[in-house]
Amino acid sequence: MMPPCWRPSSVEGESSSSSNANGRVDGLLWYKDSGEHVAGEFSMAVIQANNQLEDTSQLESGPLSLFETGPHGTFVGIYDGHGGPTAARFINEHLFSYIKKFTTENNGMSADVINKAFLATEEDFLALVRKQWLNDPQMASVGSCCLVGIVCRGLLYIANAGDSRVVLGRSDNDFKEVKAVQLSTEHNTCIESVREELRSSHPDDPQIVVLKHTVWRVKGIIQISRSIGDAYLKNAEFNREPLLPKFRVPESFNKPILRADPTILVHKINPEDNFLIFASDGLWEHLSNQEAVDIVNTCPRNGIARKLVKAALREAAKKREMRYSDLKKIDRGVRRHFHDDITVVVLFIDFNLVNRSYWHGPAVSIHGSDGVAGHDIS
Repeated sequence: MMPPCWRPSSVEGESSSSSNANGRVDGLLWYKDSGEHVAGEFSMAVIQANNQLEDTSQLESGPLSLFETGPHGTFVGIYDGHGGPTAARFINEHLFSYIKKFTTENNGMSADVINKAFLATEEDFLALVRKQWLNDPQMASVGSCCLVGIVCRGLLYIANAGDSRVVLGRSDNDFKEVKAVQLSTEHNTCIESVREELRSSHPDDPQIVVLKHTVWRVKGIIQISRSIGDAYLKNAEFNREPLLPKFRVPESFNKPILRADPTILVHKINPEDNFLIFASDGLWEHLSNQEAVDIVNTCPRNGIARKLVKAALREAAKKREMRYSDLKKIDRGVRRHFHDDITVVVLFIDFNLVNRSYWHGPAVSIHGSDGVAGHDIS
């Protein structure tokens, strides 16, 4: 069992870090150690492992509609891309705009608003794939998991499509302990209920999930059952040349194999709810829910997202029987053999602030991949 908090030490060559508009960049690490949102404080961090950073993230705090008089709150998005960064970056640029549009049209935040925003973003991305088909057919194989959290008027909305995760730190036993409570539903075929859902929705396809090299995959290709993008598994028009053969399924299909609609949870925030940890699956591959909550609960708030990333990297190094200091020297691309891109957003909740419908401070808009070395689409 790892200690919940470590003494200060360098992270990815911390001494050579440089700042940008929204945070600091240190080689493959981007971080925003602290900031304020409508209902408390936050901390963010991103570590790159792939040749191109496939994770993107954002935090928006202020008006959640197109009008200042509309509801105020905080929006967190974690977008874990695969096959490249295109879909994750597209979501980062479009999803929150749809949240504001539909919140305005519906005169408030709701699960239906969030669902509509996911599906509108999906529709726009598939339209882009169609438009680019002749010039860039491989865009049909790019997709992204999409995890969203919204704090608005005393309620917490969690929406997830894919296998990123949000964990709540909740006080228990008269505030003596802080327990981990997973709030998101994951859509990964390693989970038996996900495999059953796929079989139930595709009863005529005995190969809808296939065990391949000890890993369950949809059509033997991909582990997640819900995403934005992955057009080749959504629309049969993209299941053909010139798409690479490894992405094509042998038979045609008349209904989407993957889904884009999220699983949505609506939770009334109470005084025992202390903080939320949003992260791509790269973090949860190395830390359990409770380990992550223990770190946040026992360490100073400033830089806590960076501490979680560091904890995951230490575990990744330990699994490969190498020193953490040596792992930090490995460059992107090669680094992917040791761990995935990791994005973390920690949202602290001040119960005295969660029910207010206005925000005294300036609107906050932070995109967690900006400025990380090698993140640009080439």
